[in-house]
Amino acid sequence: MRKLQNHLIGIRQGSETLFSHFENGGEMWAGRGSREVRRRVTFDAPFKTPPAVMTALAMFDIDAATNARADLTHANVDASGFDLIVRTWGDTRIARIRADWTAIGEIRGEDEWDVD
Repeated sequence: MRKLQNHLIGIRQGSETLFSHFENGGEMWAGRGSREVRRRVTFDAPFKTPPAVMTALAMFDIDAATNARADLTHANVDASGFDLIVRTWGDTRIARIRADWTAIGEIRGEDEWDVD
Protein backbone atom coordinates (compact mmCIF):
# COMPACT_ATOMS: atom_id res chain seq x y z
CA MET A 1 0.00 0.00 0.00
CA ARG A 2 1.18 3.51 -0.74
CA LYS A 3 0.72 6.10 1.99
CA LEU A 4 0.45 9.77 1.04
CA GLN A 5 2.11 12.28 3.35
CA ASN A 6 -0.21 15.27 2.92
CA HIS A 7 -3.86 16.06 2.28
CA LEU A 8 -3.32 17.88 -1.03
CA ILE A 9 -3.96 15.34 -3.77
CA GLY A 10 -3.93 16.17 -7.47
CA ILE A 11 -5.28 14.28 -10.47
CA ARG A 12 -3.96 14.74 -13.97
CA GLN A 13 -5.38 12.94 -17.01
CA GLY A 14 -4.56 12.71 -20.67
CA SER A 15 -4.76 10.78 -23.90
CA GLU A 16 -1.77 10.04 -26.13
CA THR A 17 -1.65 8.63 -29.65
CA LEU A 18 1.51 6.57 -29.38
CA PHE A 19 1.98 6.08 -33.11
CA SER A 20 0.25 5.91 -36.48
CA HIS A 21 2.46 3.57 -38.53
CA PHE A 22 0.12 2.40 -41.29
CA GLU A 23 0.55 5.68 -43.19
CA ASN A 24 4.32 5.35 -43.59
CA GLY A 25 4.99 1.62 -43.21
CA GLY A 26 6.46 2.05 -39.71
CA GLU A 27 7.86 -0.76 -37.59
CA MET A 28 4.60 -1.58 -35.77
CA TRP A 29 2.83 -2.02 -39.12
CA ALA A 30 5.66 -4.12 -40.61
CA GLY A 31 4.52 -7.23 -38.70
CA ARG A 32 7.91 -8.72 -37.92
CA GLY A 33 9.60 -9.60 -34.63
CA SER A 34 9.47 -7.86 -31.28
CA ARG A 35 8.55 -4.19 -31.49
CA GLU A 36 8.27 -1.48 -28.87
CA VAL A 37 7.30 2.20 -28.89
CA ARG A 38 7.94 4.54 -25.93
CA ARG A 39 6.61 8.03 -25.48
CA ARG A 40 7.44 10.38 -22.61
CA VAL A 41 4.43 12.07 -21.01
CA THR A 42 5.22 15.31 -19.16
CA PHE A 43 2.70 16.66 -16.65
CA ASP A 44 1.57 20.27 -17.12
CA ALA A 45 2.69 20.87 -13.51
CA PRO A 46 4.83 18.47 -11.48
CA PHE A 47 3.58 16.51 -8.50
CA LYS A 48 5.34 16.83 -5.14
CA THR A 49 6.31 13.15 -5.23
CA PRO A 50 5.99 10.50 -7.97
CA PRO A 51 2.27 9.81 -8.47
CA ALA A 52 0.41 6.56 -8.97
CA VAL A 53 -0.18 6.14 -12.72
CA MET A 54 -2.87 4.10 -14.44
CA THR A 55 -2.92 3.46 -18.18
CA ALA A 56 -5.62 2.04 -20.43
CA LEU A 57 -5.94 1.20 -24.09
CA ALA A 58 -8.29 3.78 -25.61
CA MET A 59 -8.00 2.87 -29.32
CA PHE A 60 -6.45 -0.15 -31.01
CA ASP A 61 -6.39 -0.32 -34.83
CA ILE A 62 -4.87 -3.54 -36.15
CA ASP A 63 -4.73 -5.64 -39.30
CA ALA A 64 -7.64 -8.13 -39.27
CA ALA A 65 -5.49 -10.82 -40.92
CA THR A 66 -3.05 -11.15 -37.98
CA ASN A 67 -3.27 -11.97 -34.27
CA ALA A 68 -4.16 -9.11 -31.92
CA ARG A 69 -1.25 -8.81 -29.48
CA ALA A 70 -0.41 -5.71 -27.47
CA ASP A 71 1.15 -4.98 -24.11
CA LEU A 72 0.51 -1.46 -22.78
CA THR A 73 2.38 -0.38 -19.67
CA HIS A 74 4.30 2.53 -18.16
CA ALA A 75 7.71 3.05 -16.54
CA ASN A 76 10.12 5.69 -15.23
CA VAL A 77 7.44 7.48 -13.21
CA ASP A 78 8.72 10.63 -11.49
CA ALA A 79 7.17 13.85 -10.25
CA SER A 80 7.32 15.44 -13.71
CA GLY A 81 6.08 12.58 -15.92
CA PHE A 82 6.39 8.97 -17.06
CA ASP A 83 7.02 6.78 -20.13
CA LEU A 84 4.10 5.12 -21.93
CA ILE A 85 5.19 1.83 -23.51
CA VAL A 86 3.43 -0.40 -26.02
CA ARG A 87 4.87 -3.68 -27.28
CA THR A 88 3.81 -6.30 -29.78
CA TRP A 89 5.38 -9.43 -31.21
CA GLY A 90 5.02 -12.13 -33.84
CA ASP A 91 3.08 -11.26 -36.98
CA THR A 92 0.81 -8.65 -35.36
CA ARG A 93 0.41 -5.52 -37.47
CA ILE A 94 -0.70 -2.47 -35.48
CA ALA A 95 -1.75 0.59 -37.46
CA ARG A 96 -2.15 2.90 -34.46
CA ILE A 97 -2.75 2.95 -30.72
CA ARG A 98 -4.06 5.59 -28.36
CA ALA A 99 -3.66 5.27 -24.59
CA ASP A 100 -5.49 7.16 -21.84
CA TRP A 101 -3.78 7.79 -18.52
CA THR A 102 -4.52 9.08 -15.04
CA ALA A 103 -1.95 10.19 -12.46
CA ILE A 104 -2.92 10.68 -8.81
CA GLY A 105 -0.52 12.00 -6.21
CA GLU A 106 0.61 14.62 -3.77
CA ILE A 107 0.75 18.24 -4.94
CA ARG A 108 2.28 21.33 -3.40
CA GLY A 109 0.11 23.75 -1.46
CA GLU A 110 -0.24 27.34 -2.69
CA ASP A 111 1.97 28.58 0.16
CA GLU A 112 4.60 25.83 -0.28
CA TRP A 113 7.70 26.33 -2.43
CA ASP A 114 11.29 25.16 -2.76
CA VAL A 115 14.08 27.39 -1.50
CA ASP A 116 17.56 26.40 -2.68
